Amino acid sequence: MASVQCGGITVEYEDEGSGEPLVLLHGHPFDRSMWRPQTAHFSRAGMRVIAPDLRGYGGSSVVPGKTPLETFAGDVAALLDHLGIERCVLGGLSMGGQIVMECYRQFPERIRALLLADTFAAADTAEGRAVRLRTAERLLAEGMDGYAHEVLSKMIAPANVTALPAVAAHVLGMMRGASPEGATAALRGRAERPDYTGLLPRVTVPTLVVVGAADEFTPVADARVIHDAVPEARLTVIEGAGHMPNLERPEEFNAALAEFLSALPTPAAPQG
Repeated sequence: MASVQCGGITVEYEDEGSGEPLVLLHGHPFDRSMWRPQTAHFSRAGMRVIAPDLRGYGGSSVVPGKTPLETFAGDVAALLDHLGIERCVLGGLSMGGQIVMECYRQFPERIRALLLADTFAAADTAEGRAVRLRTAERLLAEGMDGYAHEVLSKMIAPANVTALPAVAAHVLGMMRGASPEGATAALRGRAERPDYTGLLPRVTVPTLVVVGAADEFTPVADARVIHDAVPEARLTVIEGAGHMPNLERPEEFNAALAEFLSALPTPAAPQG
C-alpha cells in the first residue's frame, strides 16, 4: 500500500508488479480490495497493477458534498502523473467503469485499452436520478449497515451469498466500512453524470466488456449496448456471477482479461 497527495487529497493505492501498467477502478461502495484477485494474478503475470481507493472510499480522503465523475477522472490523471505513467490499460467495474469512460473522454491519448465491467453508459433517467439521490440521503441519515445488508444479494448473485461465504463477507465488509459521506458525494455526482453512449462509437482502442450473467444492477443487455457501440469490442458473459464477477468467478474473469491483454499490440518504444 502507498499513498500520495493528489489535487489536495490523499489517495491510497496498491502498486504491484512491473511491466505494462494496468489501472483498475473499483465500484460503489467498495474499495481497492475488490481487485485483490486481479492484482495478485496480473502482477505475477508480468504487469504492473495499480488499484487506487477513489476519493471518499477506503483509505483515501473523504470530501463531503458532491463528487462528479469529472473529479474522479482528474484524480486518476493526477495519480498517473505521480507514478510517471504515460499510457495504461484502464479498467473499472460499475461506477468505476463510468469513471473509465469519463477518463477516455478527457484524456484518450493516455489509454492503451479499456476494460468495462458490469457498467452502463447512459445517463440516469429522471426516476433513476431520484432513486440515487434518495439513497444518498438515506446513507447520510442511517449509515451504511442497513443498505449493505439489503443490497448484498444484488451485488453478488443470490446463490453466491451462501455458496461463497468468504466473498459475501468481503463484499459486505467493504460496503459496511465505506464512509457514508464519501458514498453520498459519489451518488450525487453520478446522478448528474453525462450520457456516454455518444462517446462509445468514437473509442479507438481495444475494449473488453465483461458482465456477470446474473447481474441485476447492470444486466447483460447493458453490456451488449456498450459492446455493440464500441468498434471491435469483445464481450464476455460470466456464468454464475452477479454484479461482481471478478470476485465471484475470479478464474473466469482473469482468463478473459488475460486473453484480451495478450492480444494487444506491443506498445511503441519511446522516441528519442
